[in-house]
Amino acid sequence: MMLKTLVLLAGMWGSLLSNAAAPAERVYNVSVEHPEQVVRHFGASDAWSMPFVGLWPKEQQEQIADWLFSTAVDANGQPRGIGLSLWRFNLGAGSAEQGDSAHIKWQTRTECFRRADGSYDWDKQAGQRSFLRLAKERGVSYFLAFLNSMPVYFTKNGLGTNTGRGGTINLKDDCFGKAADFMADVIQGVERHDGIHFDYISPVNEPDGAWNWQGPKQEGSPATNAEIARLVRLMSKEFKKRRITTLITIPESSDLRCVWGPHDAGWMRGNEVETFFNPDSSATYLGSTYGVAPVMMAHGYWTDTPLESLKQTRIRMRDLMHRHHLAWWMSELCMMSNDKEIGTGALFDTSMRTALYVDRIIHHDLVYGNAESWQWWRALGSDYKDAFIRILSDDNWRTGKAIDSKLLWAVGNFSRFVRPGARRFDVTVSEGDRVLSDGATDPSGVMVSAYRNVDGRWVVVAINYAQGIRPIQLKVGGRVLHWNCYRTSDTQGENLKPVGEITARAVLEPLSVTTFVER
Repeated sequence: MMLKTLVLLAGMWGSLLSNAAAPAERVYNVSVEHPEQVVRHFGASDAWSMPFVGLWPKEQQEQIADWLFSTAVDANGQPRGIGLSLWRFNLGAGSAEQGDSAHIKWQTRTECFRRADGSYDWDKQAGQRSFLRLAKERGVSYFLAFLNSMPVYFTKNGLGTNTGRGGTINLKDDCFGKAADFMADVIQGVERHDGIHFDYISPVNEPDGAWNWQGPKQEGSPATNAEIARLVRLMSKEFKKRRITTLITIPESSDLRCVWGPHDAGWMRGNEVETFFNPDSSATYLGSTYGVAPVMMAHGYWTDTPLESLKQTRIRMRDLMHRHHLAWWMSELCMMSNDKEIGTGALFDTSMRTALYVDRIIHHDLVYGNAESWQWWRALGSDYKDAFIRILSDDNWRTGKAIDSKLLWAVGNFSRFVRPGARRFDVTVSEGDRVLSDGATDPSGVMVSAYRNVDGRWVVVAINYAQGIRPIQLKVGGRVLHWNCYRTSDTQGENLKPVGEITARAVLEPLSVTTFVER
């Protein structure tokens, strides 16, 4: 009898301990009365792999294009891809034609449509143009052309790389107008030959980079704010004359801190929002210039860690954009040396470790920064955390194999379901009778964000950074809805996998991302 009693007591105690350790269910309620920003698109770029991969056999190209762009599902309801809605086209400067004399690594050289004599070769950049068409076939809505360097025929040193020239633009003084003509020619030429309309063009990339693009790494050039203003005004004049509707987006800042201050850029290049969008800066003001989008293009590098910086820099960006009636587009990010939580940017990672880390950044960019667009650096790459898809090749990418990653699919938990034009809404969290301040964001636990697509359907993305399950209850305006659930985790096969239907209650698996789509 005594033994049975002890066993019974031990069982009861174990049950009490288990219940005490189990996390309490929290109610996540979408505040329908608090609409936030419109989310316009999720994207990535074709640099620098598509010039090669776009020439691979059609079957391989189709598979990669499905992963990146498709919104279709198979017979089991499994999404075929992550449904990117914006595709960034790297408009080349001509370093590929220069070969080794380009002073740029062969992997990052690009072709140029323009020849030295001023004529155009519309067979150039064939691999990249192949993926423009594949993206359009799969319903990609928006296309953006971006330049790292002006054509080598126009640059001061005859190269597509700055090679330590200093902080001014690598463009001859008498070639600003020619550069504007070139961009207009390409916009019209690609639409005429490939049926692709560029919705946006970004003429400078990271002009405020403190490193000044010292080759031989890649194409690139710094630029002062005055030089950017001069170039954009000439572009605007040419676009207006030709009735080109492509919007000009600036300045692709290398660091959010350059948007509101000099940071490491110096007075001639930092303070970009005041320089370009404050009428008092009359010499460089572009806010009322034809074709210039009311958008600050700025990259998320160097401010995504530590966690407090991740949050506070986004809040500062949101408030600054609100004061100037602008939108922020997070237009480039990959992992770098400061991302030590995931072992820095070195070595490609197919696991959820990098996937969760990046999704946490997306959550902060959207929820605290009110980013209207979110764009990853490049779609394909090699052994580094700068790509969704790893390319394996032993013949300089003439042939090879593509491997997907959990990063690809976890970004898809946003991009596949939060469609262009969706509106974000705030989420409040309660536990019993207690309302948790900022409870929808626990960087080491659960992070929840909510959106309403233009078709009226609600979407909720829940990230569970914790190593244990987390029970949650979902409501929208206090109402219970019916949801289809899609999960990405380290479990084999869970790549946006349909994992059932729920009404209100769900359990978030450890180290997972789950998207709830209203039925």
